[in-house]
Amino acid sequence: MATHEPNPSELELLKALWRDGRLSARELHDRVGAGQGWSASTTRTVLRRLVEKGLAARSDYHGLAVYEASAAKVDLISKLVRSFARRVLDADPRALPASTFAGSALLDEAEREELERLLQAADDESESKNGETKS
Repeated sequence: MATHEPNPSELELLKALWRDGRLSARELHDRVGAGQGWSASTTRTVLRRLVEKGLAARSDYHGLAVYEASAAKVDLISKLVRSFARRVLDADPRALPASTFAGSALLDEAEREELERLLQAADDESESKNGETKS
């Protein structure tokens, strides 16, 4: 389980891994890093940090090092949305309208519905731990 949130660079690589599945460092560099203006070594450094954070896993496939996302997409997005809502907006994540996620190219309809359920469930759990009641 991931213990840290990804920074923006790490999130770009994660999105490629979620979209395309298992990829080599070179493939990730070609798909993401080059467009960001990174050198190949920068892409490898960002990948190494993703692995250290538990957000991606490295394995060997026919002698080639490949990477895949360890963090479940919807779970991580739920965590990021809750964090953003609280830290930046000083808002309850449940107050975000469902339409907030409608234009996402990253989430399909089923994933949007799952995200909404996770946001609601996580806040319900947080409130019950704090002894609050839901109105």
